[in-house]
Amino acid sequence: MSRRPRKKGRPKTNKVKPQTPSYDFSKIKKETLPLSEEEVRLNKYIANAGICSRREADKLIEEGRIAVNGEVTTEMGRKVTREDEVTFDGKALRKERLVYILLNKPKDYITTTKDPQERQTVMELVKNACDERIYPVGRLDRKTTGLLLLTNDGTLAEKLLHPSKNITKIYQVELNKALDELDFERILNTVELEDGPVPVKDLAYVTEDKEVLGIEVHIGKNRIIRRLFEYLGYEVKKLDRVAFAGLTKKDLPRGRWRFLKEKEVIKLKHLS
Repeated sequence: MSRRPRKKGRPKTNKVKPQTPSYDFSKIKKETLPLSEEEVRLNKYIANAGICSRREADKLIEEGRIAVNGEVTTEMGRKVTREDEVTFDGKALRKERLVYILLNKPKDYITTTKDPQERQTVMELVKNACDERIYPVGRLDRKTTGLLLLTNDGTLAEKLLHPSKNITKIYQVELNKALDELDFERILNTVELEDGPVPVKDLAYVTEDKEVLGIEVHIGKNRIIRRLFEYLGYEVKKLDRVAFAGLTKKDLPRGRWRFLKEKEVIKLKHLS
Protein backbone atom coordinates (compact mmCIF):
# COMPACT_ATOMS: atom_id res chain seq x y z
CA MET A 1 0.00 0.00 0.00
CA SER A 2 1.67 3.21 -1.15
CA ARG A 3 1.46 6.26 1.08
CA ARG A 4 2.01 9.98 0.86
CA PRO A 5 3.46 12.03 3.72
CA ARG A 6 1.01 14.15 5.70
CA LYS A 7 1.14 17.84 4.95
CA LYS A 8 1.69 20.36 7.74
CA GLY A 9 -0.04 23.57 8.61
CA ARG A 10 -3.62 22.54 7.98
CA PRO A 11 -6.33 24.86 9.31
CA LYS A 12 -8.13 24.03 12.51
CA THR A 13 -11.70 22.81 12.35
CA ASN A 14 -14.48 25.10 13.49
CA LYS A 15 -16.11 24.32 16.80
CA VAL A 16 -19.64 23.01 16.59
CA LYS A 17 -22.20 24.47 18.96
CA PRO A 18 -24.08 21.61 20.65
CA GLN A 19 -27.80 21.52 20.07
CA THR A 20 -30.26 21.56 22.97
CA PRO A 21 -31.56 18.01 23.34
CA SER A 22 -35.18 16.99 23.66
CA TYR A 23 -36.11 14.88 26.65
CA ASP A 24 -38.48 11.95 26.99
CA PHE A 25 -39.37 11.67 30.66
CA SER A 26 -41.00 8.28 30.17
CA LYS A 27 -37.56 6.77 29.50
CA ILE A 28 -35.80 8.04 32.63
CA LYS A 29 -34.57 4.91 34.40
CA LYS A 30 -34.84 4.05 38.04
CA GLU A 31 -31.69 3.38 40.02
CA THR A 32 -29.82 0.22 38.96
CA LEU A 33 -26.48 0.90 40.63
CA PRO A 34 -26.03 2.89 43.88
CA LEU A 35 -23.87 5.96 43.96
CA SER A 36 -20.62 5.62 45.84
CA GLU A 37 -20.38 6.98 49.36
CA GLU A 38 -18.39 9.92 47.99
CA GLU A 39 -19.98 13.14 46.81
CA VAL A 40 -20.19 13.78 43.07
CA ARG A 41 -20.79 17.01 41.19
CA LEU A 42 -24.42 17.60 40.34
CA ASN A 43 -23.78 17.94 36.59
CA LYS A 44 -22.03 14.55 36.58
CA TYR A 45 -24.95 12.97 38.43
CA ILE A 46 -27.35 14.35 35.80
CA ALA A 47 -25.15 13.22 32.90
CA ASN A 48 -24.90 9.72 34.37
CA ALA A 49 -28.69 9.54 34.42
CA GLY A 50 -28.38 9.18 30.66
CA ILE A 51 -30.31 12.26 29.50
CA CYS A 52 -27.60 14.73 28.50
CA SER A 53 -23.93 15.70 28.70
CA ARG A 54 -22.32 17.55 31.61
CA ARG A 55 -22.26 20.78 29.63
CA GLU A 56 -25.96 20.48 28.89
CA ALA A 57 -26.56 19.61 32.56
CA ASP A 58 -24.91 22.90 33.56
CA LYS A 59 -27.42 24.70 31.37
CA LEU A 60 -30.33 22.88 33.02
CA ILE A 61 -28.98 23.88 36.45
CA GLU A 62 -28.57 27.49 35.34
CA GLU A 63 -32.15 27.53 34.04
CA GLY A 64 -33.46 26.40 37.44
CA ARG A 65 -34.80 23.10 36.15
CA ILE A 66 -32.90 20.96 38.67
CA ALA A 67 -33.89 20.51 42.30
CA VAL A 68 -32.06 18.72 45.11
CA ASN A 69 -34.19 17.41 47.96
CA GLY A 70 -37.12 19.52 46.80
CA GLU A 71 -35.24 22.81 46.49
CA VAL A 72 -34.28 24.33 43.14
CA THR A 73 -30.54 24.89 42.85
CA THR A 74 -28.56 27.03 40.41
CA GLU A 75 -25.23 26.36 42.09
CA MET A 76 -22.86 24.99 39.43
CA GLY A 77 -20.43 23.38 41.86
CA ARG A 78 -23.11 21.70 43.95
CA LYS A 79 -22.31 18.15 45.06
CA VAL A 80 -24.72 15.35 45.90
CA THR A 81 -24.60 11.88 47.46
CA ARG A 82 -26.74 8.77 47.06
CA GLU A 83 -28.93 10.00 49.91
CA ASP A 84 -30.01 13.08 47.94
CA GLU A 85 -33.05 13.17 45.68
CA VAL A 86 -32.37 14.96 42.39
CA THR A 87 -35.25 15.97 40.11
CA PHE A 88 -35.42 17.45 36.61
CA ASP A 89 -38.59 19.43 35.91
CA GLY A 90 -40.15 17.56 38.82
CA LYS A 91 -39.14 14.09 37.60
CA ALA A 92 -36.77 12.04 39.75
CA LEU A 93 -33.40 11.12 38.30
CA ARG A 94 -31.42 8.06 39.31
CA LYS A 95 -27.93 7.09 38.34
CA GLU A 96 -27.79 4.21 35.88
CA ARG A 97 -25.12 1.63 35.39
CA LEU A 98 -22.91 3.03 32.66
CA VAL A 99 -22.97 0.88 29.53
CA TYR A 100 -20.60 0.95 26.54
CA ILE A 101 -21.42 -1.08 23.42
CA LEU A 102 -19.44 -1.30 20.18
CA LEU A 103 -21.49 -2.19 17.10
CA ASN A 104 -20.30 -3.14 13.61
CA LYS A 105 -23.13 -1.42 11.76
CA PRO A 106 -24.49 -3.07 8.59
CA LYS A 107 -25.77 -1.15 5.57
CA ASP A 108 -29.37 0.15 5.48
CA TYR A 109 -29.70 0.88 9.20
CA ILE A 110 -30.44 4.42 10.40
CA THR A 111 -28.23 5.80 13.18
CA THR A 112 -30.95 7.15 15.44
CA THR A 113 -33.01 5.99 18.40
CA LYS A 114 -36.29 6.09 16.42
CA ASP A 115 -37.30 6.86 12.84
CA PRO A 116 -40.62 8.53 11.84
CA GLN A 117 -40.59 6.56 8.58
CA GLU A 118 -40.27 3.30 10.54
CA ARG A 119 -37.05 2.29 8.82
CA GLN A 120 -34.63 -0.06 10.56
CA THR A 121 -32.49 1.67 13.20
CA VAL A 122 -29.29 0.59 14.91
CA MET A 123 -31.25 0.29 18.16
CA GLU A 124 -32.91 -2.86 16.79
CA LEU A 125 -29.49 -4.51 16.60
CA VAL A 126 -28.77 -3.90 20.31
CA LYS A 127 -32.31 -4.08 21.72
CA ASN A 128 -31.51 -7.06 23.94
CA ALA A 129 -28.09 -5.85 25.06
CA CYS A 130 -29.12 -4.09 28.28
CA ASP A 131 -32.00 -2.53 30.22
CA GLU A 132 -30.40 0.90 30.27
CA ARG A 133 -31.34 3.56 27.73
CA ILE A 134 -28.35 3.89 25.40
CA TYR A 135 -27.91 6.05 22.33
CA PRO A 136 -25.43 6.32 19.43
CA VAL A 137 -22.35 8.51 19.74
CA GLY A 138 -22.41 10.46 16.48
CA ARG A 139 -23.87 9.20 13.22
CA LEU A 140 -23.13 6.95 10.29
CA ASP A 141 -25.41 7.50 7.30
CA ARG A 142 -27.69 4.73 6.09
CA LYS A 143 -25.31 3.42 3.43
CA THR A 144 -22.17 3.61 5.59
CA THR A 145 -21.07 0.54 7.53
CA GLY A 146 -18.63 0.04 10.37
CA LEU A 147 -17.91 0.99 13.94
CA LEU A 148 -20.50 2.78 16.05
CA LEU A 149 -20.34 3.32 19.80
CA LEU A 150 -23.54 3.34 21.87
CA THR A 151 -23.64 4.39 25.52
CA ASN A 152 -25.58 6.17 28.26
CA ASP A 153 -22.45 8.02 29.39
CA GLY A 154 -23.32 11.57 28.36
CA THR A 155 -20.00 12.99 29.51
CA LEU A 156 -17.95 10.58 27.40
CA ALA A 157 -20.24 11.04 24.40
CA GLU A 158 -19.77 14.80 24.51
CA LYS A 159 -16.01 14.38 24.76
CA LEU A 160 -15.80 12.03 21.78
CA LEU A 161 -17.91 14.33 19.62
CA HIS A 162 -16.26 17.63 20.49
CA PRO A 163 -14.04 18.98 17.66
CA SER A 164 -11.30 20.05 20.09
CA LYS A 165 -10.62 16.44 21.10
CA ASN A 166 -9.45 15.45 17.58
CA ILE A 167 -10.87 11.93 17.85
CA THR A 168 -9.43 9.65 15.16
CA LYS A 169 -11.78 8.09 12.60
CA ILE A 170 -10.42 5.78 9.88
CA TYR A 171 -12.50 4.77 6.86
CA GLN A 172 -12.04 2.43 3.93
CA VAL A 173 -13.49 4.04 0.81
CA GLU A 174 -14.31 2.34 -2.49
CA LEU A 175 -14.70 4.73 -5.44
CA ASN A 176 -16.25 4.28 -8.86
CA LYS A 177 -12.87 5.02 -10.49
CA ALA A 178 -9.22 5.42 -9.61
CA LEU A 179 -8.26 8.42 -7.51
CA ASP A 180 -5.65 10.25 -9.58
CA GLU A 181 -2.45 11.68 -8.13
CA LEU A 182 -3.58 15.28 -8.46
CA ASP A 183 -6.73 14.72 -6.44
CA PHE A 184 -4.74 12.62 -3.96
CA GLU A 185 -2.51 15.64 -3.28
CA ARG A 186 -5.48 18.03 -3.22
CA ILE A 187 -7.08 15.99 -0.45
CA LEU A 188 -3.89 15.96 1.61
CA ASN A 189 -3.52 19.70 1.15
CA THR A 190 -7.09 20.26 2.47
CA VAL A 191 -10.11 20.69 0.23
CA GLU A 192 -12.43 23.61 0.98
CA LEU A 193 -16.13 22.73 0.88
CA GLU A 194 -19.06 25.13 1.18
CA ASP A 195 -19.18 24.67 4.97
CA GLY A 196 -15.44 24.87 5.57
CA PRO A 197 -12.12 23.01 5.12
CA VAL A 198 -11.75 19.23 5.31
CA PRO A 199 -8.40 18.50 6.98
CA VAL A 200 -7.21 14.93 6.34
CA LYS A 201 -4.68 13.34 8.69
CA ASP A 202 -3.60 10.55 6.33
CA LEU A 203 -4.54 9.02 3.00
CA ALA A 204 -3.34 5.81 1.36
CA TYR A 205 -4.12 3.57 -1.62
CA VAL A 206 -5.29 0.12 -0.51
CA THR A 207 -5.54 -1.55 -3.93
CA GLU A 208 -3.32 -1.32 -7.00
CA ASP A 209 -6.17 0.01 -9.15
CA LYS A 210 -6.36 3.00 -6.76
CA GLU A 211 -10.12 2.66 -6.37
CA VAL A 212 -9.97 1.61 -2.71
CA LEU A 213 -8.36 3.92 -0.18
CA GLY A 214 -7.84 4.34 3.52
CA ILE A 215 -8.50 7.82 4.91
CA GLU A 216 -7.99 9.16 8.44
CA VAL A 217 -9.85 12.23 9.63
CA HIS A 218 -10.62 13.94 12.93
CA ILE A 219 -13.45 16.13 11.66
CA GLY A 220 -16.99 14.93 12.37
CA LYS A 221 -19.24 16.86 10.00
CA ASN A 222 -22.25 15.17 8.43
CA ARG A 223 -21.39 12.88 5.45
CA ILE A 224 -17.98 14.54 5.25
CA ILE A 225 -16.16 11.68 3.47
CA ARG A 226 -18.86 11.25 0.83
CA ARG A 227 -19.10 14.99 0.27
CA LEU A 228 -15.33 15.31 -0.06
CA PHE A 229 -15.04 12.76 -2.87
CA GLU A 230 -18.25 13.88 -4.57
CA TYR A 231 -16.85 17.43 -4.69
CA LEU A 232 -13.85 16.07 -6.59
CA GLY A 233 -16.04 14.18 -9.06
CA TYR A 234 -16.02 10.67 -7.59
CA GLU A 235 -18.87 8.40 -6.50
CA VAL A 236 -18.42 6.59 -3.21
CA LYS A 237 -19.59 3.01 -3.82
CA LYS A 238 -18.79 1.72 -0.34
CA LEU A 239 -17.78 3.44 2.89
CA ASP A 240 -16.75 1.51 5.99
CA ARG A 241 -15.52 2.96 9.30
CA VAL A 242 -12.79 0.58 10.38
CA ALA A 243 -11.52 2.47 13.45
CA PHE A 244 -12.99 4.97 15.90
CA ALA A 245 -11.16 6.54 18.86
CA GLY A 246 -8.65 3.69 18.92
CA LEU A 247 -11.34 0.97 18.73
CA THR A 248 -11.24 -1.47 15.80
CA LYS A 249 -13.47 -4.12 14.21
CA LYS A 250 -11.23 -7.01 15.24
CA ASP A 251 -13.33 -10.12 16.01
CA LEU A 252 -16.56 -8.17 15.47
CA PRO A 253 -18.52 -9.40 12.42
CA ARG A 254 -20.93 -7.13 10.56
CA GLY A 255 -24.20 -6.69 12.43
CA ARG A 256 -22.77 -7.90 15.76
CA TRP A 257 -22.00 -5.97 18.93
CA ARG A 258 -19.98 -6.39 22.10
CA PHE A 259 -19.50 -4.62 25.42
CA LEU A 260 -16.30 -2.62 25.72
CA LYS A 261 -13.66 -4.03 28.03
CA GLU A 262 -12.81 -2.07 31.15
CA LYS A 263 -9.39 -1.10 29.79
CA GLU A 264 -11.02 0.19 26.58
CA VAL A 265 -13.39 2.40 28.57
CA ILE A 266 -10.49 3.76 30.63
CA LYS A 267 -8.54 4.53 27.47
CA LEU A 268 -11.50 6.38 25.94
CA LYS A 269 -11.92 8.50 29.06
CA HIS A 270 -8.25 9.48 28.96
CA LEU A 271 -8.20 10.62 25.35
CA SER A 272 -6.78 14.14 25.11
